[in-house]
Amino acid sequence: MANTDGFMDAALAEARDAAARGEVPVGAVLVLDGVIIARSGNRTRADNDVTAHAEIAVIRDASAALGQERLAGADLYVTLEPCTMCAAAISFARIRRLYYGAEDPKGGAVDNGVRFFSQPTCHHAPEVYSGLGETEAASLLTGFFRAKRED
Repeated sequence: MANTDGFMDAALAEARDAAARGEVPVGAVLVLDGVIIARSGNRTRADNDVTAHAEIAVIRDASAALGQERLAGADLYVTLEPCTMCAAAISFARIRRLYYGAEDPKGGAVDNGVRFFSQPTCHHAPEVYSGLGETEAASLLTGFFRAKRED
């Protein structure tokens, strides 16, 4: 799948920045009407907050910037398949489309694990597109964890 608008490139840049800070290299951008409203990488260590995943950070930042809790019409680009917590936040925020890079067979909750958006208790499911920037996203993650094991 082509990255025609460069939004996944921006998410990958956030993932690289997160890795440089010692965070797990996951990045996200939230786009509304073709404009990036919020961008972030994982901030769990920097914020001492287990909920500070890249997806949660951009949802929080976009909601604050727009002065609203719902982000209907917005698209989220994230480098890794969201976990259950992030999938729930995406649903509650009413995000229109989710684009993600690498699958996460262990912790993902979209196409793996609980498949949150397919559950009957899910009130809103975004359109989901996977594999965008997958090779680079997966490479960032494997390189990061390889380096951690070598330390």
